[in-house]
Amino acid sequence: MLTIRVLFFASYKDLVGKRQENLVIPLGTTVARLKHIVSERYPGLARAIPSSVVAINHEFASDEQVIAPDAEVALFPPVSGGSSEFPTVVSVTEVTLDLDDLLAQITLPSTGAASIFSGMVRGITTRTDPHETTYLEYEAYIPMAEAKMHQVATEIRERFPAVQGIAIVQRIGRLYPGTPTVLIACTAAHRDTGVFEASRYGIDRLKEIVPVWKKEVGSQGQVWVEGKYLPKPGE
Repeated sequence: MLTIRVLFFASYKDLVGKRQENLVIPLGTTVARLKHIVSERYPGLARAIPSSVVAINHEFASDEQVIAPDAEVALFPPVSGGSSEFPTVVSVTEVTLDLDDLLAQITLPSTGAASIFSGMVRGITTRTDPHETTYLEYEAYIPMAEAKMHQVATEIRERFPAVQGIAIVQRIGRLYPGTPTVLIACTAAHRDTGVFEASRYGIDRLKEIVPVWKKEVGSQGQVWVEGKYLPKPGE
């Protein structure tokens, strides 16, 4: 037998009633078997387990992967690095985003253009499911989130080699309408070098693989907003 630490995030944390637990499992237990063990232990998770995402030591894991002793395992719903001579800033923070400071950190003497995307809390939603939002509560699996942000930055550089500086910052905690929640910024020497496309790629990729979730609270009650994209092992 071996003991592992299991972390629960977003709606899974609510369903289980705790953020983490030490579980004793048989040697040779696979991710698929662990899902079965957890769903039996917490029946409230049974319906969510088939579409759950599992990470072992901050990396996405397949159902066939065997869990090693002393592993840190995280279970969560689908989410809504590398060296470079150019600056890369990644952070999960509860601090208010300072756009000028972040831009200064990724601006070089040769920089002539910056493309910045910032998402913010929307107070009124008018399409699909019209409603009002009182506030959003963001949480993240911080060590893995920052590691995956570095990965997104590396992917941006591979696809858009003219990009110089990159900043990827996600706020967590309780955020009210009009408050910036996430920032993706890319700088380059010129505006026609793919810098716009790079920041668009960054936010789209962040929504796929960076483990960050939000709970929406309003007059209609509260609900965890979850995605549908299931990352592949090694992604």
